[in-house]
Amino acid sequence: MRTVNILCAAAVASALLGIGGCVQLPTELRQTVDLRPQISFRFDASKASLAEARVQVDGADAGRLGDFEDGKGALRVLSGSHVVRVVEGSQTLLEEHAYLGNGVARAFAVQ
Repeated sequence: MRTVNILCAAAVASALLGIGGCVQLPTELRQTVDLRPQISFRFDASKASLAEARVQVDGADAGRLGDFEDGKGALRVLSGSHVVRVVEGSQTLLEEHAYLGNGVARAFAVQ
Protein backbone atom coordinates (compact mmCIF):
# COMPACT_ATOMS: atom_id res chain seq x y z
CA MET A 1 0.00 0.00 0.00
CA ARG A 2 2.88 2.32 0.84
CA THR A 3 4.47 1.85 -2.62
CA VAL A 4 1.12 2.63 -4.26
CA ASN A 5 0.91 5.93 -2.32
CA ILE A 6 4.49 6.82 -3.28
CA LEU A 7 3.83 6.02 -6.95
CA CYS A 8 0.59 7.99 -6.87
CA ALA A 9 2.32 11.01 -5.29
CA ALA A 10 5.13 10.81 -7.86
CA ALA A 11 2.61 10.66 -10.71
CA VAL A 12 0.73 13.71 -9.39
CA ALA A 13 3.98 15.66 -8.91
CA SER A 14 5.24 14.87 -12.40
CA ALA A 15 1.86 15.79 -13.90
CA LEU A 16 1.90 19.16 -12.14
CA LEU A 17 5.46 19.84 -13.27
CA GLY A 18 4.58 18.82 -16.82
CA ILE A 19 1.61 21.18 -16.97
CA GLY A 20 3.73 24.09 -15.75
CA GLY A 21 6.46 23.31 -18.27
CA CYS A 22 4.08 23.50 -21.23
CA VAL A 23 3.01 27.07 -20.56
CA GLN A 24 4.85 29.65 -22.66
CA LEU A 25 4.27 33.32 -22.26
CA PRO A 26 3.58 35.28 -25.43
CA THR A 27 6.61 37.04 -26.84
CA GLU A 28 6.99 40.02 -29.12
CA LEU A 29 9.92 40.70 -31.40
CA ARG A 30 10.59 44.24 -32.56
CA GLN A 31 13.26 45.11 -35.09
CA THR A 32 14.26 48.26 -36.88
CA VAL A 33 14.98 47.70 -40.54
CA ASP A 34 17.43 50.08 -42.21
CA LEU A 35 16.52 50.29 -45.89
CA ARG A 36 18.93 53.12 -46.75
CA PRO A 37 21.06 52.40 -49.83
CA GLN A 38 24.54 50.95 -49.26
CA ILE A 39 27.71 51.81 -51.15
CA SER A 40 30.77 49.57 -51.20
CA PHE A 41 33.88 49.36 -53.36
CA ARG A 42 35.78 46.62 -55.19
CA PHE A 43 39.51 47.28 -55.42
CA ASP A 44 42.88 45.54 -55.27
CA ALA A 45 43.34 45.19 -51.49
CA SER A 46 46.99 44.21 -51.92
CA LYS A 47 47.78 47.85 -52.73
CA ALA A 48 48.03 49.39 -49.26
CA SER A 49 47.95 52.97 -50.55
CA LEU A 50 44.68 52.31 -52.35
CA ALA A 51 42.97 51.34 -49.10
CA GLU A 52 43.97 54.75 -47.71
CA ALA A 53 42.27 56.68 -50.55
CA ARG A 54 39.40 58.91 -49.46
CA VAL A 55 35.74 58.39 -50.35
CA GLN A 56 33.62 61.47 -51.00
CA VAL A 57 29.86 61.51 -51.42
CA ASP A 58 28.37 64.72 -52.78
CA GLY A 59 31.61 66.54 -51.97
CA ALA A 60 31.69 65.48 -48.30
CA ASP A 61 34.44 63.21 -47.00
CA ALA A 62 32.98 59.84 -45.92
CA GLY A 63 36.16 57.99 -44.84
CA ARG A 64 38.84 55.58 -46.04
CA LEU A 65 38.22 53.39 -49.07
CA GLY A 66 39.41 50.35 -47.07
CA ASP A 67 36.54 50.82 -44.60
CA PHE A 68 33.99 50.24 -47.35
CA GLU A 69 35.51 47.20 -49.08
CA ASP A 70 32.83 45.09 -50.78
CA GLY A 71 31.82 42.19 -48.53
CA LYS A 72 33.43 43.73 -45.43
CA GLY A 73 31.84 47.12 -44.97
CA ALA A 74 29.37 49.53 -46.54
CA LEU A 75 28.53 53.19 -46.46
CA ARG A 76 24.86 54.01 -45.97
CA VAL A 77 23.49 57.06 -47.74
CA LEU A 78 20.08 58.65 -48.17
CA SER A 79 17.95 57.57 -51.10
CA GLY A 80 18.47 59.78 -54.16
CA SER A 81 21.06 60.97 -56.65
CA HIS A 82 24.68 61.15 -55.50
CA VAL A 83 28.13 61.93 -56.83
CA VAL A 84 30.54 59.25 -55.57
CA ARG A 85 34.23 60.10 -55.79
CA VAL A 86 37.38 58.28 -54.67
CA VAL A 87 40.47 60.47 -54.35
CA GLU A 88 44.07 59.49 -53.64
CA GLY A 89 46.10 62.63 -53.02
CA SER A 90 45.36 64.94 -55.97
CA GLN A 91 44.36 62.05 -58.28
CA THR A 92 40.70 61.12 -58.80
CA LEU A 93 40.39 57.32 -59.06
CA LEU A 94 36.62 57.19 -59.48
CA GLU A 95 33.84 59.67 -60.10
CA GLU A 96 30.32 58.44 -60.79
CA HIS A 97 26.85 59.93 -60.67
CA ALA A 98 24.38 57.36 -59.37
CA TYR A 99 20.78 57.16 -58.26
CA LEU A 100 20.40 54.88 -55.26
CA GLY A 101 16.95 53.83 -54.06
CA ASN A 102 15.91 52.29 -50.75
CA GLY A 103 17.15 48.74 -50.24
CA VAL A 104 19.82 49.01 -52.96
CA ALA A 105 23.37 47.76 -52.38
CA ARG A 106 25.79 49.04 -55.03
CA ALA A 107 29.46 48.11 -55.39
CA PHE A 108 31.67 50.48 -57.37
CA ALA A 109 34.87 49.21 -59.04
CA VAL A 110 38.00 51.29 -58.36
CA GLN A 111 40.95 50.73 -60.71
